[in-house]
Amino acid sequence: MGCLFLFSAVLFRLPAQNPAGPPREPGTVSAPETLIGLTLEGLYSLFGPPKEVYSIRGVEEWQDDVVFVYPQGDFYVYGDRVWQLGLGAARGVRVGDPRAAALLALGQEAEEQGDYLLLPLRGGPWPMSLRINLDDSGRTTAIFLYRSDF
Repeated sequence: MGCLFLFSAVLFRLPAQNPAGPPREPGTVSAPETLIGLTLEGLYSLFGPPKEVYSIRGVEEWQDDVVFVYPQGDFYVYGDRVWQLGLGAARGVRVGDPRAAALLALGQEAEEQGDYLLLPLRGGPWPMSLRINLDDSGRTTAIFLYRSDF
């Protein structure tokens, strides 16, 4: 039992020792689902100050977001929590991949919705979905992971 506690304590301290983690290709994050719901404090402690911050105006006032841009992705914040991530790659799909490759990577649960693919994700603390936006030629133009109940 003591070893398990010590092992857990060491794992818990690792992010503080190396906030940005190992170098990654921009837009890639291992286990991005764990970043949804992160507070601003948590975001800053994991990745440090963002490279850029900008706002996006929604149709309704409650749809306004502030976006924190990091090499790992774009973190969309409403209030004080991350509700959406814009990624360069997720679940085996990369921006630039053709529709067929994205569908193959996402598996049978992926839903084709015309100019985007949608993959509902289960097992988290709230409902989430992965959305793959496609251009007219069927290439992936954007990848978003988001709370689908938001």
